[in-house]
Amino acid sequence: MTRTAAIIVAAGRGTRASGGLPKQWRPLAGQRVIDWTLAAFQTHPSVDYIVLVHHYEDFAHILDLDVVCVQGGDSRDASVRNGLEALATLVPAPERVLIHDAARPATSQALISAVLTMLDNSDAAAPALAITDALWRGASGHVTGTQGRDGLYRAQTPQGFRFASILEAHRNSDGPAADDVEVARKAGLAVSIVSGDEDNLKITRPEDFARAERILKGRDMDIRVGNGFDVHRFGDGAHVTLCGIEIPHARGLQGHSDADVGMHAVTDAIYGALGDGDIGQHFPPSDPQWKGAASEIFLRHACDLARACGFTITHADCTLICEYPKIGPHVLAMKAQMAEIMELEMDRISVKATTSERLGFTGRSEGIASIATATLVRL
Repeated sequence: MTRTAAIIVAAGRGTRASGGLPKQWRPLAGQRVIDWTLAAFQTHPSVDYIVLVHHYEDFAHILDLDVVCVQGGDSRDASVRNGLEALATLVPAPERVLIHDAARPATSQALISAVLTMLDNSDAAAPALAITDALWRGASGHVTGTQGRDGLYRAQTPQGFRFASILEAHRNSDGPAADDVEVARKAGLAVSIVSGDEDNLKITRPEDFARAERILKGRDMDIRVGNGFDVHRFGDGAHVTLCGIEIPHARGLQGHSDADVGMHAVTDAIYGALGDGDIGQHFPPSDPQWKGAASEIFLRHACDLARACGFTITHADCTLICEYPKIGPHVLAMKAQMAEIMELEMDRISVKATTSERLGFTGRSEGIASIATATLVRL
């Protein structure tokens, strides 16, 4: 799977925004500016690593942040290079990187996705808004001329790049640059334009805080957590199917479908987060068409339903409860199978097992139980 990192540039002083503290650390709609910015990337299913580049004077502000923090440089491009060099030490390094200004706290999941989609077939991709207003030139408070607006854009972030290409471009850059697109173009990289978002404002002046707060409050983040629980008894058979993986065993699990107790619990957790019933309501056991059906049908339906409702599944955690079979040797295969079905990175899927210390029906090896939790986010 393609690994994607995000660099959040937060090393500036933001003096035009006034207010004492640099703007990225100031309060905004119940959190700090930086908290909103980080959340947009932390909850995006395609972002695997985040590096925050900060000013050396801001150490006290980063203590509660659950991201990799790197000290910035004397200029924006120097700070970005420090972030890129930190990512270069990862094994394996990411294939893609998004570079974003910390002072843009209202970036949407849709815009991040649009940049990454364009990057699939481009050297680089960046959001921008076409200039629609008339442009003047002026001096001493008077209009001195006009400027054509054809082909002019207002640049935004996140700007996306092939990691190796932008790292090399920054290493070879010979001077300050307005943004990373300028660095990329100097290195000969073609940059594709993605339609920007008017709400993706950069806080620059004091009045921008009020506008950002209106945007964020009007787009309250909707975080849902659902849980699922399922049980299947043992019966005749030579294997059990758990989280999509067939495991040889002296007995099988009984059920109307393939009795995948783990996948059923995760599916119900997603339905639960949506407030939309359970598997039995969507796929009634009284309907013969689901007899012996593969449980991935149910899980895919739940995931598709979540996306159709505007949610991103950010994490799923499944615990299998049984004495036998042993789950440990199969956990990685289970995670990979679940990740493929749910269209998530493997590190967003947790599969683990426990026993009930020989107590109850699982302790007597009469069956297998599973509990699961799923987290959904809608911005």
